Amino acid sequence: MQTALSERCLWLQTSTEEPFQYPSLGHHEEATVCVVGGGITGLSTALHLAEKGIKTTLLEAGDIPSGGSGRNVGLVNAGLWIPPDDIVAALGAEKGERANTVLGGAPAKVFETIERYGIQCDPTREGTLHLGHNAKGGQELERRRDQLQNRGAPVTLLTGDACEQITGTAKIKAALLDKRAGTLNPCAYTRGLARAAHNLGATPYCQSGVTGIERQGDRWRVLTHNGSVTADKVVIATNAYTEDAWNQVRKHFFIGHYYQLASEPLSGDAADAILPERQGAWDTRTVLSSIRRDKEGRLLLGSLGKGEGKPLSYLSCWADTIQNHYFPALGKVRWDYTWTGKIAFTPDHTLRLFEPAPGILAATGYNGRGVTTGTVVGEGFAHYIASGDDSLLPLPISQPKQIKARPLWRCAYESGFALYHAGQCLRVLI
Repeated sequence: MQTALSERCLWLQTSTEEPFQYPSLGHHEEATVCVVGGGITGLSTALHLAEKGIKTTLLEAGDIPSGGSGRNVGLVNAGLWIPPDDIVAALGAEKGERANTVLGGAPAKVFETIERYGIQCDPTREGTLHLGHNAKGGQELERRRDQLQNRGAPVTLLTGDACEQITGTAKIKAALLDKRAGTLNPCAYTRGLARAAHNLGATPYCQSGVTGIERQGDRWRVLTHNGSVTADKVVIATNAYTEDAWNQVRKHFFIGHYYQLASEPLSGDAADAILPERQGAWDTRTVLSSIRRDKEGRLLLGSLGKGEGKPLSYLSCWADTIQNHYFPALGKVRWDYTWTGKIAFTPDHTLRLFEPAPGILAATGYNGRGVTTGTVVGEGFAHYIASGDDSLLPLPISQPKQIKARPLWRCAYESGFALYHAGQCLRVLI
């Protein structure tokens, strides 16, 4: 029996880590640290605080996961979205190289955490592939390769038969393989972080959205509809899902979206040729397309933009166009799942780590690199709270300026994405 394309997240359906029903907060609680947000950043913070024996309460407005931590592509990427020299240009030499070093080692941190706590998230460690979709894209990959190799990163630029064999398509002439990276099921990873943090003594509460934070002497009182937490320190880890007026994080990013489609499980020679080593991949298009396989052989395609609210026929048309371009031998593919997540963008494509007020830490602006960035930021926040040393963070704690004209940035990005995808569906931009 055929399954019609429907709006549901594949990762929630296929997670080996089972959901756990954490209670909602209905009383007052005392803690050393209160973490607001139950995604990868908040849970990594809670886990590393719990490892240090620091009493931690975590408040999540929905379930774990309910935001981008369970809805992303599941790429365990090294570094930021932009090349390392561009990071240095945006942040300066000292901060830029610090970000390159810390985030370059972030995939290893993710995989170490998975192994230490036995998180069942279908990890692969065969690297990721950045795909040059045309000659200009190939030149961009050469530039990235040179910059990364100058910093000792284990990257290789594949061309010719080697490129076609590892990607499964003749349409890609060059692919940059980064052996530091890999893939996972992001929902399962997030649930595993919550399980590990809870087992070590952190206290997560779900369905406990924060309504405000107020000063109480030299401490902070975090309010929910039915309870409160008084803590010495507060970590705000709401990132792209920051909505409430009280939360100053919302002034430091603008929202973007990323949609994905997943096919039925695929088998046969044509399917087996696609990403045979199971690397996750994305191309060098102006509005990139991501490509990966899951543990059951599904083909996953995604791109920047909002899928929610668009006709399912439009999304299927887009996926058919990309699939037929890269993998025509597959023939007609049935698409079963589609879902959208949010991304916190910044104009310079770099993250922000800051203190909105004394005793409150916040992070945002991961620009689509949430799995790895959230993991190391959580560890860095915990270390900073325990010792006052911020050296484990990708950047020092700072006081960045708020982003001006955030709605205009958001509108410009989303409009550009939509026009680009329309051009792809019309086969104007293939």
